[in-house]
Amino acid sequence: QVQLVESGGGLVQAGESLRLSCAASGIIGSRLNAMAWYRQAPGKQREWVATITGGGITDYADSVKGRFTISRYNAKNMVYLQMNSLKPGDTAVYYCNTQYFSRDYWGQGTQVTVSS
Repeated sequence: QVQLVESGGGLVQAGESLRLSCAASGIIGSRLNAMAWYRQAPGKQREWVATITGGGITDYADSVKGRFTISRYNAKNMVYLQMNSLKPGDTAVYYCNTQYFSRDYWGQGTQVTVSS
C-alpha cells in the first residue's frame, strides 16, 4: 500500500524559511519514481509547485523558482521541499504526490502559513 506522509509545515513570517519532508512507503523501486509537491490555498485550486525525477532532474513553477528547492534522499525514501524567502502568497496546504502504476497518490498535506 502506497503511503505518503508530509511533515514540516508551520507558521512563519515573510522572508523566513521552512523545509517540508515527505516520507514514501509501499513503492517498489521508489527511487525511480518522480515525486512532486503541490499546494492548495483557501478557495483556490490545487497547483503544482515542483517535481524531481528519479534521475534527480528538477522543475519548478515560475512562482517559486529561485526560492524553493526540491530534493530527494532515495536511501530513506524521502523527498524534501526547502522553501526560502517565503511570502504570504505561499500560504497553503502542501501535498506530496507520486504516480505508481498510473494512479495518483497524495499525502494528507501539511499547512504552511506565512504572515506579513
